[in-house]
Amino acid sequence: MNPDHHFMGQALALAQTALQEGEFPVGCIITVENRIVVTSRRQASSGDLPSEITHAEILALRELEQRLPREARRKATLYATMEPCLMCYAATLLSGIGRIVWAYEDAMGGGTACNLDALPPLYAENRPEILPHFRRQESLALFREFFQRPKNTYWKDSLLARYTLKTL
Repeated sequence: MNPDHHFMGQALALAQTALQEGEFPVGCIITVENRIVVTSRRQASSGDLPSEITHAEILALRELEQRLPREARRKATLYATMEPCLMCYAATLLSGIGRIVWAYEDAMGGGTACNLDALPPLYAENRPEILPHFRRQESLALFREFFQRPKNTYWKDSLLARYTLKTL
């Protein structure tokens, strides 16, 4: 089996767990040489005061810092069920991750299309390989379910919600 398919499946399972708990359905896996090093999922996206810093990628990168020296991270792949937002993408660049695989595009805040040449050297020096839209339909189904649930208010009626609900 294709390792990307397998590991994105693991990220999708984490996203499904987040969805079942009423959270935004983002799962994240970081691997090194086809071995899972870190797993995470979105947290604190529900309630009256949702957090904008408990993204799955940020939580995973924080844990990765404790497990893997920076020089070894070039061999790491980050799998996310949604395209990393600008904050998560910048953190991934700073961490030295060598590869990013994401499933569903973040039409409202995706960061991976940034022109690295226009960024300061601190960010522009790391140029990870990016594989977009990998297992997109499975991830899209999770986001569609999230936005269709009346009790979920996170980003309700946003550009992302409207885009997700009309996307095939």
